[in-house]
Amino acid sequence: MDRAAAVLTRPRIVGLIALGAVLGVYYGLHEHLWNASLWWDIAFLAFVLIPAVFGLVWLVLPFWRAPVLQLFVAALAFAALAIVLQAAGAGVPANFAKLGAMTAFAWVFLNYFEDASWVVLVAVIIPWVDAYSVWRGPTNKIVTHHEHVFTLLSFSFPVPGENGAAKLGLPDLMFFALFLGAAARFRLRVGWTWVGLTASVGATMALATWWDVGGLPALPLLSAGFLLPNADLLWRAVRERPRPSEPRPGSDPGRVR
Repeated sequence: MDRAAAVLTRPRIVGLIALGAVLGVYYGLHEHLWNASLWWDIAFLAFVLIPAVFGLVWLVLPFWRAPVLQLFVAALAFAALAIVLQAAGAGVPANFAKLGAMTAFAWVFLNYFEDASWVVLVAVIIPWVDAYSVWRGPTNKIVTHHEHVFTLLSFSFPVPGENGAAKLGLPDLMFFALFLGAAARFRLRVGWTWVGLTASVGATMALATWWDVGGLPALPLLSAGFLLPNADLLWRAVRERPRPSEPRPGSDPGRVR
């Protein structure tokens, strides 16, 4: 991944190492930390832990430019590592291997999006699919009858002072990275997109707690976290998208590619 590594600046590398170390210490010691009330725990997860975890995705964002084959190999390697670590009982490193796998898979798919309108279409459609899956479809059946399977197919955000954890499905991790990568690729507001996506995860968790439900689909608010900060830019991109009969800007209509 030489092209991506060339723009992975020293501050990003230092930040990645430091943040990884802090998260490693927290995940290893969280059961021995303070034990606060429910809403203080939600606040800590929403404003501290979730941003810290997704800070890792922000720091490695330049790797979205890596060649597709290298990203695909990295995704498979992380997925295999997650399976091995989970089988060995190393839940914490397996957790972050899942994050690496889903991030790499997302950026593989990103390479096949020709313009921002494709991402808009996904962001509009996928929340309905996710909502159906969580309330009546496969996700509902897995969570209700096969909770251990959902644990394997999710990322854990452990609660301080307790053995429990909030969980986010692996597809949600993938779409987080896809939307953030799309913001970088199509020159949208990358920083505000990261803020919107991260806030959406905490908001979904808070709403699930407030409404006292076992879980809510994360993709509706996750999609909003991508669409809202970039609404004007995306609207312009959709309106200016060339029609099938029109050549794309800079293309040579007389040449077959």
